[in-house]
Amino acid sequence: MIEKPPLKERILKKLLSRYRLVIINETTFEEQVYFRMSRLNVIILSSIFFGIVLGLTFLLFSLTPLKEFIPGKASSQLNKIALNNRDELDSITLRYQQQSVYLNRIQKVLIGDLDFDDLDSIALEDERNFEEKESIAPNAADSLLREMVAQEDKYNLIEQQDQEMSVLLFPPAQGPISQKFDAQNKHYAVDIVLPPNTPIKSIADGTVIFSEWTVETGYVIMVEHPYGLLSIYKHNASLTREQGDTVRSGEIIATAGNTGEYSTGFHLHFELWTDGYPMDPEQFIDFGNEALTNQSTLKQ
Repeated sequence: MIEKPPLKERILKKLLSRYRLVIINETTFEEQVYFRMSRLNVIILSSIFFGIVLGLTFLLFSLTPLKEFIPGKASSQLNKIALNNRDELDSITLRYQQQSVYLNRIQKVLIGDLDFDDLDSIALEDERNFEEKESIAPNAADSLLREMVAQEDKYNLIEQQDQEMSVLLFPPAQGPISQKFDAQNKHYAVDIVLPPNTPIKSIADGTVIFSEWTVETGYVIMVEHPYGLLSIYKHNASLTREQGDTVRSGEIIATAGNTGEYSTGFHLHFELWTDGYPMDPEQFIDFGNEALTNQSTLKQ
């Protein structure tokens, strides 16, 4: 009985067995080309061929713009755009938070829930934030700029004086005052008795920052004016301007009414604020004669 060689020798023999690949002319049966090779040669050549193809493919996608088509890869320009979008999103988020705080304060003013203690705490908080910003050490460029401005002002012969701004306040309506400004009882307004649907006018040029219905004070419109002035008109029957509209001095923005739970008759509840503090409107506006208006001087 013939003994078979080991499996390893048989496999090696098959790999090293040489074969002849012949290309024959089909018409004349003449040998054109022939190759001598073994299974091992075919495996080695195939491995080299596929290795070269994979290497060239890798170089093609890594060194050319084709890499952008690979999922998860992005160009440097797209990365820059993404970083800019992230910075803009952070800025928008910060502005949104600041606007939310501002609107919350306005809401407290509308419902009369903001007293002088709250105003003092807000002022202290703003002052503390300002001091924190001022405590930051200036950089080199800022120091050079300060020194340059100081040198220019050193030879400036024009004396700097506090500028005064004059604001002509237009009466929102004409009529007798049923309740005056009383800060101790938290009545930061004057109540003007008016016939129904009397036109309510803006006291100065400005922008409408609130124009909505509230349960306590009915239809309310709030106008922001230059130099930190804020005028509020409550218990209206209707509103003729919306939030974001620009109004002129004396322009009709609402009609007098008797709306809201706190209203006891047809009248205008008018408030005047400056830099977050309530002011007595009678000190700046004459409600008895529309042709007479007081010119208030505010220091910036």
